Amino acid sequence: MSFGSKLGGSGPSSAYVKPVANASSRYYVTVDNMPKAVFSEVSGLQMETELFEYQEGGNNSYVHRLPGITKAGNVTLKRGVARDNELFKWYQRVARGVMDLRSVTITLYATQEAQPVVTWELLNAFPCKWTGPQLSAGTDAVAIETIELAHVGILAVE
Repeated sequence: MSFGSKLGGSGPSSAYVKPVANASSRYYVTVDNMPKAVFSEVSGLQMETELFEYQEGGNNSYVHRLPGITKAGNVTLKRGVARDNELFKWYQRVARGVMDLRSVTITLYATQEAQPVVTWELLNAFPCKWTGPQLSAGTDAVAIETIELAHVGILAVE
């Protein structure tokens, strides 16, 4: 039995791509011009291409489906509140109208290996939403801040 996705062809000479097992818990996020930041959660890595449907006159057997505009979803980063408060300062600069665009890279690692599996780069990222921690005197939970980043697209870094 083989695990992975088949890439074209058939028979024993076909290539198989084995998925990375248990890799979602090992990642590293780098933000330009920011001291080292450790994030506990990353979500929203997505892009979506709208479909443009065109019905050809006289052809009733199918509708042409063509790619339209591609949109990038916002990426959400969560981390424990840090003394430097750099994420909130970045958000404040953007909220005041300063276009502080940064490169953000997210690197995924396999659990057994020290080598990166894949790296994505968010192009021209900037914060569009910041959420501070929920504070409660009756608990000793970590104070978590959340920052949502808008960007123009995602590149797969080789």
